[in-house]
Amino acid sequence: MPEPLPHATRPLLALGLEGSANKLGVGVVRHNVDESVDVLSNVRHTYVTPPGTGFLPSDTARHHRRWLVAVSREAVKKAGIASISQCDCVCYTKGPGMGAPLQSVSIVARTLALMYNLPLVGVNHCIGHIEMGRTITGARNPIVLYVSGGNTQVIAYSNQRYRIFGETLDIAVGNCLDRFARVIGLSNDPSPGQNIEKEAKGGRKLLALPYATKGMDVSLGGILAATEAYTRDKRYRGNRNEQKKPGGEANNRDAFEDMKASLANGLGFSSDGRHQGQEAAGIETKVLSQDGQGEEGDDGITAADLCFSLQEHVFAMLVEITERAMAHVGSPEVLIVGGVGSNKRLQAMMGTMAIERGGRVFATDERFCIDNGIMIAHAGLLAHRMGLDTPLEKTTTTQRFRTDAPLVTWRD
Repeated sequence: MPEPLPHATRPLLALGLEGSANKLGVGVVRHNVDESVDVLSNVRHTYVTPPGTGFLPSDTARHHRRWLVAVSREAVKKAGIASISQCDCVCYTKGPGMGAPLQSVSIVARTLALMYNLPLVGVNHCIGHIEMGRTITGARNPIVLYVSGGNTQVIAYSNQRYRIFGETLDIAVGNCLDRFARVIGLSNDPSPGQNIEKEAKGGRKLLALPYATKGMDVSLGGILAATEAYTRDKRYRGNRNEQKKPGGEANNRDAFEDMKASLANGLGFSSDGRHQGQEAAGIETKVLSQDGQGEEGDDGITAADLCFSLQEHVFAMLVEITERAMAHVGSPEVLIVGGVGSNKRLQAMMGTMAIERGGRVFATDERFCIDNGIMIAHAGLLAHRMGLDTPLEKTTTTQRFRTDAPLVTWRD
């Protein structure tokens, strides 16, 4: 049996630094004697690039170096502590992530630990998401769907490790959505994925796209290429305002309810390519072929249609592999973590599946889903309490730090 988490005889504080991608976060967390957790500060600064562009590692690292001192000072100030010396440890993201940004943050973490003579803890980014999600939501032993810009994994805990049941075989779901947002020129502020979600609410057609689940894994490169191909279709118009009809968004919500059963069965397309239940839903969900040959009088394809269709297909794939993991493990709980986990449509689809299985979905809002310093502080403090501090000579970064690599000794 693993050793239990040592009881805190006094409140313990940790400073966490996160910078694995374009979001720089610093936060302070307190573990109380009664094992409750207080978030004392959660400060972020995001590197935002112009519409249609991504972010390079070198430019992102430059952003982090520029803002890290100011963000750290603000986090300490908001936490209401006089100095970093009051913390019990300094925690930083060891990986996975982009190499240059990770290194920039780790150098600052090492510097702070040496300046204030504090223990240093390297944290797996995904485990930070999971432990913060479990603490905030109260989920005890859930199947975890980890969806972010760089990762897509279905995870369950067993024997002191988080085991990966399934994952993407190529690109991550967040990367898929972000890249398509760039194709159609959506803003990167506050994030491409959030703007995809907003645009999808105006979608009026559910277009045919590849549905690529492979056992417990998914492949997203093909569906991204197929969605992008529609933008070269002669019917593509791009501007959703030209196609928006009164009551469109409300009709979309009605359509979602009618799609519940069919989404669990490969999206429920009939032999003629039309979606089951579309007449009852009062929404056009005609599927156009990739060469743009639809019925006469068709009013074309909008960017909103493509965002709507991409979300529906990709999220249905994620729900499918998550449900398989629930059946295998016998867990009635699902916890969604990572930046894409704040998507309300994904939460709704997962909730429908979980309710039908007699289970429950746990998710958080953008404060905790999107990369932040407090998740690193919390997971790092758990490791510190188990004596898992990182020796200075081993405080390196690892771009491909697998979720199932670290020991999770603080869980039963």
